[in-house]
Amino acid sequence: MKNIKDFINQIITGDNIEILNRMPEKSVDLIFADPPYNLQLQNELTRPNQTKVEGVFDDWDKFASLQEYVNFTRQWLQACRKVLKDNGTIWVIGSYHNIYQVGAIMQELGFWFLNDIVWIKTNPMPNFKGTRFNNAHETLLWMSKNKNARYTFHYKAMKTYNDDLQMRSDWHIPICSGKERLKKNGKKIHSTQKPEELLYRIILASSNPDDIILDPFSGSGTTAAVAKKLGRKYIGIEKNTEYVQASKERIAKVETIPSKLLHYKIEQKPPKVPFGSLIAAGLIKPGENIYNHKEDRSAKVLANASLETPDGKVGSIHQISAWYLNKKNHNGWKFWYVKRNNKKILIDDLRYEFIKMIE
Repeated sequence: MKNIKDFINQIITGDNIEILNRMPEKSVDLIFADPPYNLQLQNELTRPNQTKVEGVFDDWDKFASLQEYVNFTRQWLQACRKVLKDNGTIWVIGSYHNIYQVGAIMQELGFWFLNDIVWIKTNPMPNFKGTRFNNAHETLLWMSKNKNARYTFHYKAMKTYNDDLQMRSDWHIPICSGKERLKKNGKKIHSTQKPEELLYRIILASSNPDDIILDPFSGSGTTAAVAKKLGRKYIGIEKNTEYVQASKERIAKVETIPSKLLHYKIEQKPPKVPFGSLIAAGLIKPGENIYNHKEDRSAKVLANASLETPDGKVGSIHQISAWYLNKKNHNGWKFWYVKRNNKKILIDDLRYEFIKMIE
């Protein structure tokens, strides 16, 4: 068994089960898997004008029987489970052809459901025959290694990403097209290339900078390309040499976002520093006035860290801010400001100054 460093930041050519079994146990933080869907397409697809539809007729999506597909699915999932860290998570994408079978096997192996995400394609391929509903979505299963795993999820960051609305489990994203689609001589290199935005959300939401991201069905290299862009390490496994070459060329062109832009500052909890500590450290002085943002409310700081309003009401920074706002409770750290050199400074920022002083 090799060291995980021997696999990092590579697209490895070969059989994924064999390569996964050579990797160290509990060595990767996040797995995204886009396995064969076992679509079982038998005949060519044509549009009403009789032009050919580029469907998925690749050999890698063909299995002799459902049982063969089930056995294959169980084997690669077992191998993925072995290399996944105890607090890591795995994402698997599929369609109605395979996702229910995949989910059942994952539960049998001990994975724990966190979410199923519906990727709603804003520009899906039509159902040309008109014999069924237009299939406009795919399903992603997000699972932890076990029920008690302390998995990574950046809730606040994803809420911010979604214009301050809690991100839901229905993701409206167009299919991969245009310049993003890898082509050779005008034809798609890979028939099921996923859009980068899909992986961007997944990697942002459920991993951290420098984490190791594994894709056991690397294909056109979307996972690795986005992982590199977001400052993660990547491991891709792919047995099709044409895909490997195309993805390596693609990844080489990717520029990593500067590290200082990748940190999840919005997820950081404010330090636990009492208001009294700021007074004791001299960052706020007894007798000075503090103000709200508009400066139409003020209070005097007393030596015991309580505040006194101009009309004599006394209480904590939280009680007095709540009283001014006519609320039962309020976070005073986000209400009060001090004046320094004719500039207002939020008292919450002074907590970070205090931390620097004592480090």
